[in-house]
Amino acid sequence: MIRQAEFVKSSATPDQCPKPDKPEYAFIGRSNVGKSSLINMLCMHGGLAKISTTPGKTRLINHFLIDRSWYLVDLPGYGYAKVPKSMRKDFDKTLFRYLEKRENLCCAFVLIDARIPPQEIDIKFINKLGALQIPFAVIFTKTDKTTQMQLHDNTHSFKAEMSKSWDELPSCFFTSAITRKGREDILDFVVSVNRSWSSKETFV
Repeated sequence: MIRQAEFVKSSATPDQCPKPDKPEYAFIGRSNVGKSSLINMLCMHGGLAKISTTPGKTRLINHFLIDRSWYLVDLPGYGYAKVPKSMRKDFDKTLFRYLEKRENLCCAFVLIDARIPPQEIDIKFINKLGALQIPFAVIFTKTDKTTQMQLHDNTHSFKAEMSKSWDELPSCFFTSAITRKGREDILDFVVSVNRSWSSKETFV
């Protein structure tokens, strides 16, 4: 259960991010995957992350402090955005510099739209995370906006695509910002990882 969520700062570069003294969880996905809606649902705060109908609206690394004990990070999306190609390249550089260098990053949650079949850009992004040894989990979004058959087919197809490159699949969560499906599962996962973080801190 989240009792308090507060905006800390927006950073243009990883060097400007808050001091890495708390466990951190980043949320990333293709433009218009429902990232802001999911973050607001998790925190039970309707206006915490800004929702836009314009893909690619998030252009900074946005930190939120949760219960004064861990950071939730809203990252710029990848893929289509109404910005020049040169600017998209800058976004990608900033994104991967953050993912590679942020020492307190416990997990990158990769958001996947459950309404559509597997997209090559998502698979490539996940495989790059694996190559860089960045811990991640998959969150299927908008599960309330598709039929059970479509949900089954799309998510199983996605896992099948991943299985071509991965011997073991990451943790997967099924969510809806409308029904709050998956909220407790994700927060339980965070609590579990935070305990491990605390244990490591204790013995350092």
